[in-house]
Amino acid sequence: MATQYEIEHNVQFAEPRRGRRVDMSSFFALLNTLSDSDQSHHRPHATPTPVDHAHLFRLLQDQLLTLQTTSPDEGNRDFLEQLIAGLEGDINDPPREIQGVSQEFIDTLDRVTKRRLKPEDDCAICKIPYLEDEYPLVVQLPCAGKHRYDLECVGPWLRSKGTCPMCREQLGKRKQVIVEDDEEDENPDMLYS
Repeated sequence: MATQYEIEHNVQFAEPRRGRRVDMSSFFALLNTLSDSDQSHHRPHATPTPVDHAHLFRLLQDQLLTLQTTSPDEGNRDFLEQLIAGLEGDINDPPREIQGVSQEFIDTLDRVTKRRLKPEDDCAICKIPYLEDEYPLVVQLPCAGKHRYDLECVGPWLRSKGTCPMCREQLGKRKQVIVEDDEEDENPDMLYS
C-alpha cells in the first residue's frame, strides 16, 4: 500500500531488502571495552572478568538465535543451532581471555570480488545471496575449506571464537616453526678447538 508521500509525489520506492542481518553494535561495544589495550593504563584495577566474557558470548548467541527464528530452511537452522550450542559452553564456563582473532587479522582477510560470485552463492550464516547486496563485502577465510561469508556475519564470530564457523579450524595463529638442534651445537668445546 502506498504512503501519502508516494501518492503526492508519484514515486514508488524499491522493495525493502530482507532484514536477516542483525545489529551487532552492543557486541562490538563490549568487545572494545574488553580488548582495549589502553584500558590497563587508565583503569589498572578494572580488568575484564570471566563474567564479562560470558556476557560477550551471550550477546553473540542472542544474535544467532534471532537469525535462527527467521531461518529460511532446515539446513540453516541446524547450522545456527550448532553455533549456538558451541557458545553455550563458553557462557557456562567462560574463558579467562577471549580467544578470537584481532581486528587486524579480519582487515587482512581475502576479499571476494563481485565477479567471482555466482548468483546462487550465499552466506552460510544469514543465507542472503551475496549478489543481493549492491556492494557485497564477502571474505574468504584461510581455512582448509576456503569458506566464504559476509564480513558482517562472520566478523563477530571470528573476534570472539577465532575459528571458522563451518570447519572450526583455528584461525589467526601463526604456525610454530620447530627448529631442530644440530648435534654439533650441543658440544660448545668444539667451537674453540
